[in-house]
Amino acid sequence: MDLRSLNYFIAVYELRCISAAARACFVAQPSISAAIHQLEGSLNTLLFQRHPKGVEPTEEGHRLYPMAKRLTNDAKTIQHTFASEPSPIPFRLGLMRSLGADRMSKLLKELTSAVDALELTLVNPEEPCDARIIDSTLISQDECAQPIWQDRYMIALPVNHPLSSQTAIHFTDLAGLPFINRHPCDALTKLKQALAQQNIYLNNRAHIRTIEYALALVSAGVGAAFVPDWENTQNRADIVLLPLAELNISHQIVLAYREHALLEGPLKVLVDRCKQCYRSSNH
Repeated sequence: MDLRSLNYFIAVYELRCISAAARACFVAQPSISAAIHQLEGSLNTLLFQRHPKGVEPTEEGHRLYPMAKRLTNDAKTIQHTFASEPSPIPFRLGLMRSLGADRMSKLLKELTSAVDALELTLVNPEEPCDARIIDSTLISQDECAQPIWQDRYMIALPVNHPLSSQTAIHFTDLAGLPFINRHPCDALTKLKQALAQQNIYLNNRAHIRTIEYALALVSAGVGAAFVPDWENTQNRADIVLLPLAELNISHQIVLAYREHALLEGPLKVLVDRCKQCYRSSNH
């Protein structure tokens, strides 16, 4: 048994796919297969069940994973201890769209400040990663999740708009209202479906992708928008956020990671920071 075989095992375990593990480790697929076969032989046990779409860890595979992670991390610690300069600590974080630049920048700054020599790579949440920040509806069965933010979707209007003095927006207020259409947006799709049931339709004035651009157009008076109630948006003086009287849509944003992952290093720091965010947002 050697560290390279254990690293290959860890990659296969986390990605559930030998070909994906080979790409992540920058080696040929037969090298991964041979290392896993050799490891299974030396331990005299089956670590993965093979199936057409990939692999699934056996009970023995689940038992080996935390021990393999601990051993390989200890080896890295030894290297870091005797290196003249700290070796980079790679961490891949998957991010979904529309998380909010301000609050994400703050969270990532706290992470990089707390972990020396962190080498952070931001990827799409569908790519191989150590953790991912996503909507709670996207959590996989083999993932744990730490809540971070609860985003409630509201109607954004310019501060001087005739409807801005109301306490809530009714569906009838939206009939023919100039609107900023944002796609993709599950919340806006649900709103349109609810409006269509009452034969109410928005008057689309612009079609864009990001919440930040939508808010800029709202501020400029182009139209209203359906956006999450981020703290920095609530604090803007040029925009008013009003709830819908007939519809309540909210999304929970979470940090998702493998249920058997060891809570140490960058992952532990990130989980702790996300817990703090969640506690702060619920006070």
